[in-house]
Amino acid sequence: MFSELTVIDDPTPRPGPLNMAIDEVLLGTKRSAILRFYRWKAPSVSFGYFVCFAEACEIAGNRATVRRWTGGGIVPHGEDLTYSIMIGSKDAAFALASKIIYQRVHLALGSALREIGIVSALVQTEATKISDACFSNPVVSDVIENGCKIAGAAQRKTRNGLLHQGSIQRENLDERFRNAFARLLGDRIIASSIGTDVMRAAEELAATKYATVDWLQRR
Repeated sequence: MFSELTVIDDPTPRPGPLNMAIDEVLLGTKRSAILRFYRWKAPSVSFGYFVCFAEACEIAGNRATVRRWTGGGIVPHGEDLTYSIMIGSKDAAFALASKIIYQRVHLALGSALREIGIVSALVQTEATKISDACFSNPVVSDVIENGCKIAGAAQRKTRNGLLHQGSIQRENLDERFRNAFARLLGDRIIASSIGTDVMRAAEELAATKYATVDWLQRR
């Protein structure tokens, strides 16, 4: 899918607002496509830009909450494997329709799961929405295992690039899976980390946007 893919396997568990801010800052760096795996400092729930805060709180319970910049539903985090893909506007993949990008990412994800012995499939038809809880509502190209949704994602596309934020609700997805997923997405893999400048900008963005009441409760 990508001729060159920068992979950041971030080992440090971080608060939700900072995780969201890092993704947005990385999208603005205009580098080659970036795949980032990340962890959560505490059990959390992220919810899509258009979701009502009160409904997110009902599902979150005592877990920390953060509103995403992307769309989609309400997603629990902590035991899942969370990743994001940032595609700059100059990358050839940016010209693809968002649905095609979604499908190709999940095709690679499903193939990586099979490489480690997990049999999965992509959803082929749309189901009736029953809740804003993301994993209660499989949509076309989501990944299912034994009839249950285990991988979904949300996207936001701007003139500067596309942000794809995904969650795999499956434990024990180790380095073998992460390496296989990256390899199936990119022809040339560049291992990297979050630089000082990116982190500084993300910390400021987290404090002024994602951690604010105005952002969290905007709906």
